[in-house]
Amino acid sequence: MRLQSRCQLWQLSSFISFLRLEKITMDDKHLAELYRNRFPEEDLIRKDAIWKVICANYFQQFVTLSDTVVDVACGYGEFINNISAGEKIGVDLNPDSEQHLAENVRFISISATEIASQLRGQADVVFTSNFLEHLPDKTALERLLDEIWLTLKPGGRYMIMGPNLRYLPGEYWDFYDHHLGLTHASLCEILAIKGFQIERCVDRFLPYTTQGALPTHPSLVRAYLSIPMAWKILGKQFFIVATKP
Repeated sequence: MRLQSRCQLWQLSSFISFLRLEKITMDDKHLAELYRNRFPEEDLIRKDAIWKVICANYFQQFVTLSDTVVDVACGYGEFINNISAGEKIGVDLNPDSEQHLAENVRFISISATEIASQLRGQADVVFTSNFLEHLPDKTALERLLDEIWLTLKPGGRYMIMGPNLRYLPGEYWDFYDHHLGLTHASLCEILAIKGFQIERCVDRFLPYTTQGALPTHPSLVRAYLSIPMAWKILGKQFFIVATKP
């Protein structure tokens, strides 16, 4: 049976790296099938159009044209395909991800907790979206943050977007693969413990899903991003930028 197509907002990120963290194994065929069922092909064009606007009109301010950017749990590349940067790297365990990435994106198929083994000290920016809530526990989160710290250059940024448990106390758990409950405040706290400096913390940024109150035509997304007061009403996801000193 096809899984419910309603997905977490904006990013086709996965819980594939969570499976590796838990030592649960799936062969490539089953990983790819899980992605295809959860994220129907007909949604991809619309989501890519949304992400073009979000990247150009908001995220790009944190990324320079010479930066090396690593998108962890990149899914089908909505962020990494649409951000402008010097070098772009997508990391995911789903073998189908590579065919959805632009020609200028290098794909690496490794677990999120192994990224420093291949990318130590190379990244100006690391990005994750709708991923941390899939981690099995806080220990796994701390392991991931350690890997991201090692992957970043001094002065590098870790950009994070995800559902905010504070504003989704029941709905947050509607997805079976949500395991770790996080608010903007709790995530900022552990980031600080790990040595990161918080450059920006937006508790209400984007709505929770693309099926919600915000119209998804690119021009309407652009208008939403230009009116932060609207975020206070519709926003259910946090956005945090943490810097490695």
